[in-house]
Amino acid sequence: MIKKLLVVFVAIFTMSCFAQEGTASPYSFYGIGSLKFKGTVENRSMGGLSIYTDSIHINLRNPASFAGKNLSSFDRGSRPVKYTVGGSYSSTNLKNRTTKSNTSSTTFDYLAIALPVGKFGVGFGIMPFTSVGYKLEKTNAEGIETNRFQGEGGLNKVFVGLGYLITDNLSVGVDVNYNFGNIQNSALEYRFDNDGLLLQRQSRENNRSDLSGLNVNLGVTYKRMLNENLQLISGATYTPKSNLTSRNERSFSTVVINTSDLEIPRGTVNVDLEAIGLEETDLVLPSKFSIGAGIGKPRKWFAGAEFTSLKISEFENPLYTGINNTTYEDGYIFSLGGFYIPKYNSFSGYQKRIVYRFGSRIEKTGLNMQNKSIYEFGTSFGVGLPIGTFFSNANVGIEIGKRGTTSSNLIQENFVNLQISLSLNDRWFKKRKFD
Repeated sequence: MIKKLLVVFVAIFTMSCFAQEGTASPYSFYGIGSLKFKGTVENRSMGGLSIYTDSIHINLRNPASFAGKNLSSFDRGSRPVKYTVGGSYSSTNLKNRTTKSNTSSTTFDYLAIALPVGKFGVGFGIMPFTSVGYKLEKTNAEGIETNRFQGEGGLNKVFVGLGYLITDNLSVGVDVNYNFGNIQNSALEYRFDNDGLLLQRQSRENNRSDLSGLNVNLGVTYKRMLNENLQLISGATYTPKSNLTSRNERSFSTVVINTSDLEIPRGTVNVDLEAIGLEETDLVLPSKFSIGAGIGKPRKWFAGAEFTSLKISEFENPLYTGINNTTYEDGYIFSLGGFYIPKYNSFSGYQKRIVYRFGSRIEKTGLNMQNKSIYEFGTSFGVGLPIGTFFSNANVGIEIGKRGTTSSNLIQENFVNLQISLSLNDRWFKKRKFD
């Protein structure tokens, strides 16, 4: 049954990720797009906390979580093989001081598996990392459209992670990530004659960057029982600054706008980027550091906090410099969250085994536009619904929040994100009691 659910889930979200753009945020215009992966549904339902680890859920933000102790409740048997797959639906209201609009997107978020290997643990998977998807218009003081900007694409990430249990309380790990993808964008400038009438032919700049490169993520997690009922859980991760290779193309097209508002190219000239040293550039991925801790009663409740430092000021791409009065500054994320389980091993009531999650976060994104720092806020809730056997569950989460501001002629996004996932467990290897 679980395998059938997994196949159906992957099929649905794989089709949806090909059918729609991964984001509709105007802020994906900048850098390498909007960050798509913010943790599993379990993480995001707790305000984005990544410090909590256990033997039945995959934590994709801290590779130290792949290692762990064997299960005392199963005669010290090996930890289960863990699978997880997730996707999300986002509905967003965009507004500035004069206009409003609504948009939505459906995306596949991640697919991963974790295998126990003695004191080691191995994890691997794939996920969209960033996403670009926007259609923007710029008007003059008379309300006449003068420019149109469009973009699509983003980065994907394939990873392999290894965790090692140093002691019963301490584990460390490392992820090696291969990032790949492309970003395509265009900028159309409307031209008018001396009488202010729109010319028949307009000019458009087209850009494409094909990105690829490696980076690593280091993690550590520490657990300790403070007394018979209270457990301390803490963790930290560090992602060093790294470079992606960006192979770039640029061209200029003469286009005609038809009655359906479609842009029809009538001629294209390619730019010799090699002559100006921009055919291949290095795109700098900023470093990131997170640390957090929490306390709780095992299999009952947990509450914690986490702080993430984002060195967004390190971001650099020579192909796009000084664009639209936008600069990059250091950012941060502060998260609070936790969960509660009425009775995880109850046989008398299904609802008693449901995991109830909650959390909130504030994020300084690192974008500075018109001398305004762009912030993002979110409040989240979620449940983990037991399915099948061996503590597998389906997870549903919802996050309500906003990004940006309407001041300085900027855009504010009010969003509702619905996330669903399957967190599945299986025993591949069992010790024989009888020959």
